Amino acid sequence: MTGNGRLSVVNPATEESIEEIPTTSPEELDAVAERAKRGFEEWRGFAGLDRAEVFHEISASLRGHADDLAEIMTREGGKPFVENRDEVTWVAACFDYYGEIARDSVGYLPAPIEPQQLALVIKEPVGTVACIVPWNYPLLLATWKIAPALAAGNAVILKPSEETPLGTRRMAELIEGLPDGLLQVVYGAGEVGEALVRHPGVDMVAFTGSQETGRKVGITAAERLMRANLELGGKDPFIICDDVDVEIAAQGAVWAACLNAGQVCTSSERFYVEKGIANDFIEASREFVESLNIGDPMDGQTDIGPMINGPGREKVERHVGEAIEKGAKLVAGGERWGERGFYYKPTVLTGVTPSMTVMRDETFGPVVPIVEVDGLDEAIEQANSVPFGLGANVYTRDFEKMLRCMRGIRAGTVWINDPLTDNDAAPFGGQGGSGIGRELGREGLEAFQESKHVHIDPKVEKKEWWYPYGKGDEPGQRVM
Repeated sequence: MTGNGRLSVVNPATEESIEEIPTTSPEELDAVAERAKRGFEEWRGFAGLDRAEVFHEISASLRGHADDLAEIMTREGGKPFVENRDEVTWVAACFDYYGEIARDSVGYLPAPIEPQQLALVIKEPVGTVACIVPWNYPLLLATWKIAPALAAGNAVILKPSEETPLGTRRMAELIEGLPDGLLQVVYGAGEVGEALVRHPGVDMVAFTGSQETGRKVGITAAERLMRANLELGGKDPFIICDDVDVEIAAQGAVWAACLNAGQVCTSSERFYVEKGIANDFIEASREFVESLNIGDPMDGQTDIGPMINGPGREKVERHVGEAIEKGAKLVAGGERWGERGFYYKPTVLTGVTPSMTVMRDETFGPVVPIVEVDGLDEAIEQANSVPFGLGANVYTRDFEKMLRCMRGIRAGTVWINDPLTDNDAAPFGGQGGSGIGRELGREGLEAFQESKHVHIDPKVEKKEWWYPYGKGDEPGQRVM
């Protein structure tokens, strides 16, 4: 919640205010951009090994404060403590990875045009990068931008979600060893984010969020002829073939749908199950969903915490309610839980159709809508039936089916028999309406770099293809 130049941070498990913090004013943003420029100039003087050492120290600091950070994140975001503590360890691992990869990222040598020449492609930083991140994985999604951007030599101005600024503030306090101004945090809602993207001191924007906001960010970046990386969510399919252990498949599917109360960019939101095992899968999913513990996210026994806020829960209720009105069957859940907090029971639906909102638009809640299909071809066709293309999951023991899914599904990531596992060394991002660009891996580093071609000929001499033409000689090589 925002108002009077302040953010009110609310605990979604209790609906009580935790803290109010001031938002960043336009004048403060000007000063932030100027400090970023000075920090950038100093950072350029750091050798690759020096940067790596700083990154490893940052990683160690974050690991040493994992419980502290996880508690803050749990109270402001509602994700269970165990999931938040894991998030901190992933953040630390990402800094370690980019600390090492940055040591050999200076460029490469293409083959030259002439034997005596030298061609170099030098990778240089873009400048100051604005990173705008959501609330569902506030530190991880920030680090997926911060770590490669800094490793590439850039300065970073980070704007966390107005829902979850406290964990980000604490992380920034724990990051030491960087030049002053190289990494700064600004606070506010959409108006601060817009001002940041439009600021003349910003050279690039990296954004994770909704399609609607991402389009606005992309338009502004295009108007400024500024690079933009956009990760805009998904409507990820999950295909379950009839050759798998149904109990394991159901548990993996429910986890992929209900992790962080279904509020994950790569949450599985559409389930296509081959008919031979559909009834067993539905029953196993119902039993597993109903066995999950809902409650206080600080309790180590809690599986499902609250959703982030009232509007988020109301959106899920609309999607589920519309589906039931149009003929879907409610198998489990489908209602709020408890007297306080933004809780919603994990929900299983059958009889859903492609025209239903719950099968078209991003629900971002703990819902498992199940469709029976005649075979894998139908499942792949349905998986590709929406304009999103972030991720997809498949359960099968058949290697041929694995290859068919790998080649046939349009998505930035296809997980086979291991839902939602990320890898710092592999690129992450979407196709189609799920965004532009990639994070993580070498692609994630190159997203924050400019390529400069340097062509060197040590001889200062007249070239045979220069003017004047028409002397009767064969023309020499010309460079167009």
